[in-house]
Amino acid sequence: MRTFRFKPAWEGSFPGVVLFGEIYQMTGPIARTARALAGMGYIVAVPEVYHEFEPLGSPFNYDKEGTDKGNRYKIEKEVAAFDSDARAVLGYLKGLPECNGRLGVMGICLGGHLSFRAAMNEGVRAAVCFYATDIHQGSLGKGKCDDSLARSGEIKGELMMVWGLQDPHVPREGRELIHKVLLDGGVNATRFEFNAQHAFVRDEGYRYNPALARICMDLVQELFHRRLQLGEPLETRPTPPGPC
Repeated sequence: MRTFRFKPAWEGSFPGVVLFGEIYQMTGPIARTARALAGMGYIVAVPEVYHEFEPLGSPFNYDKEGTDKGNRYKIEKEVAAFDSDARAVLGYLKGLPECNGRLGVMGICLGGHLSFRAAMNEGVRAAVCFYATDIHQGSLGKGKCDDSLARSGEIKGELMMVWGLQDPHVPREGRELIHKVLLDGGVNATRFEFNAQHAFVRDEGYRYNPALARICMDLVQELFHRRLQLGEPLETRPTPPGPC
């Protein structure tokens, strides 16, 4: 499995972040997102999630052919294979001498769902899921029958879910279902919904919203800074100060 690695330009010990891309694998927008995270002080690993189907180094175009191929592979690959890939990359990051052992995950579209599942692994302290597809209907993987919602209680780190209100792939009912299951399961999860379409953080295409994308990256930076840089305990959040 080819995995692209991005790291800060200075020497030191850094947290590790696995970045799961869209159905198009390692594209320009995903590489730029990875560089942005590295610039914040993280070692970032971006795996090619369709390595069983395509030669190494095979991004897909943002067109009908690329979309059809990416959507086909996501229901041809076994869910267990997605999970084992995530464990492999998390283990790789943790084993790097320049990694301080604190791990986070982030994903976009298909990658948002993969980030959700990767957050179930021991040691993942923070997870960000941008408009994660298929969670609400359990349709990831071969047979289109995943158990992501049923296993969401296994997420021990802090979870951030980001949605677009005009996203046809995850309707309001789906977002509400996911949020309810997370709250009922005691998952430390925050939900952000923006007046935007699917793929609004991708810096290519007509759906890109640069202002909202900047806000979202600030939210990512805040979460990762607390959980991965400062090492905030998973069991607590800082207590707000009392009245003056």
